[in-house]
Amino acid sequence: MPLSEATQFIVKPGGAPTNVAAAIAALGGEAELAAKVGNDAFGKKLIAVMEEFGVATRWMIRSDTHFTTLAFVSLMENGERDFVFSRGADGELTREEVDRIGLDDVSILHFGSATAFLPGPLQTAYQSLLQKALQRNLLISFDPNYRHLLFHDKLQSFIDQSWNFLTACHFFKLSDEEALLLTGAHTLADATAALMQKTTAVFAITLGKDGTLLRKANETVVVPSIPIEAVDTTGAGDAFVGAVLYQLGDKTLQQVQQLAMADWKTIVAHANKAGARTCEYLGAMEAFRHLNSRIFE
Repeated sequence: MPLSEATQFIVKPGGAPTNVAAAIAALGGEAELAAKVGNDAFGKKLIAVMEEFGVATRWMIRSDTHFTTLAFVSLMENGERDFVFSRGADGELTREEVDRIGLDDVSILHFGSATAFLPGPLQTAYQSLLQKALQRNLLISFDPNYRHLLFHDKLQSFIDQSWNFLTACHFFKLSDEEALLLTGAHTLADATAALMQKTTAVFAITLGKDGTLLRKANETVVVPSIPIEAVDTTGAGDAFVGAVLYQLGDKTLQQVQQLAMADWKTIVAHANKAGARTCEYLGAMEAFRHLNSRIFE
């Protein structure tokens, strides 16, 4: 039902980069999460859940002056979601705080932009961290996570900032709706052509039950998904990204750039499984408790 008709809520820790980190850890990889939460019950719970999954939380900063950002999500009958955001501490993560993050042992830096492209300290911190990653030749991953409620009156700003990351990163994931939005195209074929012309990254456009469109260099293929009975689509895209990054985690940027299309098809096929399996459970974190690398077998 829509949020306007909801009468009660269940606490479900999450958030796009948080979900990606948890998915990587659930699959057996190593992940650290940089974020800012309130020094309140919700922030403490989120940190505890991350530590339960095995995600390093030393860069999860607690704010005494801002509450933990909340997203109210209602599930529709088809498994899709209705969102309302109450923004707090996440937008207050500063460039100075981000500059303290050590990158010596980091091979991949993933950016999710659900709130990071809104005005505020986090916006500046994100841009600074992107430049730092480029200077260090880290593998950069990006997922724009467009939310209409956050950017309905700032759409062009969202598009412009997304392109800054799309042209800088080495891998990105879009939904089919985001591909059309960011390119201004009317068909997926035109959107794919525009992305191929303007970016050099390997990219994936998720198509729900129809699988994932994968592009590497001048090649595009559609990698099929697996049939499931969807309960909740929350976190499916994040599980997909987490599964991709988990499979790339032991490789250098140069090794990733040398992967053949056949290698990427296998990576995306595995990631499709992770995303699909996530839809079988209520809430992303609950789904991730059932994720492990055996789903790739």
